[in-house]
Amino acid sequence: MIENITFDEIQIGQQASLSRRLTMSDIELFATVSGDLNPSHIDESYADDHKVVGHGMWSGSLISAVLGTLLPGPGTVYVGQDLRFQRPVLLGDIVTVTVTAKSKDPERKTVVFDCLAANQDGKTVLSGVAEVIAPTEKVRRAVTELPQVQVIRHDGHELMLKKCEALPPVPTAVVHPCDESSLRGAVEAAEANLIDPILVGPESKIRSVAETFGLDISRFRIIDVPHSHASAETGVRLARTGEVEAVMKGSLHTDELMGEVVRKETGLRTGRRLSHVFVMNVPTYPRPLLITDAAINIYPTLEDKVHIVQNAIDLAKVLGVEVPRVAILSAVETVNPKIASTLEAAALCKMADRGQITGGILDGPLAFDNAISREAAITKGITSDVSGKADILLVPDLEAGNMLAKQLSFLAHADAAGIVLGARVPIILTSRADNVRTRLASCAVAVLSAAARRRGAASAAE
Repeated sequence: MIENITFDEIQIGQQASLSRRLTMSDIELFATVSGDLNPSHIDESYADDHKVVGHGMWSGSLISAVLGTLLPGPGTVYVGQDLRFQRPVLLGDIVTVTVTAKSKDPERKTVVFDCLAANQDGKTVLSGVAEVIAPTEKVRRAVTELPQVQVIRHDGHELMLKKCEALPPVPTAVVHPCDESSLRGAVEAAEANLIDPILVGPESKIRSVAETFGLDISRFRIIDVPHSHASAETGVRLARTGEVEAVMKGSLHTDELMGEVVRKETGLRTGRRLSHVFVMNVPTYPRPLLITDAAINIYPTLEDKVHIVQNAIDLAKVLGVEVPRVAILSAVETVNPKIASTLEAAALCKMADRGQITGGILDGPLAFDNAISREAAITKGITSDVSGKADILLVPDLEAGNMLAKQLSFLAHADAAGIVLGARVPIILTSRADNVRTRLASCAVAVLSAAARRRGAASAAE
């Protein structure tokens, strides 16, 4: 309940206070609502001594909260406010705001309050005077329930990009970049020093797209081929001969590119089954989440899943996960002979126990909720080293994986970087719906994968 103190009830010298700790979410939300994007508040690299400070009016808003909810409380109308900011409020500071009734005007029903805000060390950060019209009628009512506010950040891929800063750009065949999205993606990745693109496709089309959309491709090599099929064939050949260390999909269909990649005599196949991985930054999940396979293997067999899991584990290690945890998904968390995915999950776990899959911790079958939520697993009596800490989600088939990844992207605001593994070089798959962050993240995964391949080749040579 919330209750006011009427004009007649207010006594000179009467006080009310509240305390609040300044968090980064407070700063970001205040910047979002107010539009005050001063980098002193939100950018550590710009702020003095690399310490962000709270907006001055964040502290001022606490005064409004005291006046509007405590003293006088509901029904209060602001008349004026005078503030003096005496020292900054730093991230983590606890600010205590106190208002003290100073004078009353019976005719106007106004009250003047001295206002003081101090940090946890008792040092004044703000002082001033507020004048309000105090309520004359008693109000006591239930507190209005406010909507939940979620701060959605899209910085989950930043760590990957930072790891790439010390690495050279990867020579990359960009296959058939004949629309704005694919060509812009290549240009942006080059500007970010992630790739050194070789543009493969009809030169006249590529240059026309660049001119139409103002993209500078003057420093890029272009290999002129007549159509998308020739683009795919040429891009794969460049990778096969070692001229490039990655292949990036342009505006051709995925099947057309992958058809050349898997061609027995001239493709890029290895002893591993090719598989696709989405490296997802889900704002509501505390770590990167790898989903596989959502784009290549339609109905993978148990043998296929061994390769798919191993590819994902190896990638997770490249991304910095020391011991990746793999949740093998199904509709239920118990083995059911009528549900093939539960039998395969049990077999995969036993294969990991016997060393047929290495480098990670596997558990399954697990329903999605049990895989990502420790609490959900405990509620169902599941003891698992993976539940709530999964780094990799192995889905039953492409349909399930594709739906899951797109639900996370469009309902949970996740960013999804996509890459194909198991070939001689990483293959970057981007979509026309991808934003700049996602395109760069996909390229960053390829850069880190290519660097790991180089290290592995160097170690083998020694």
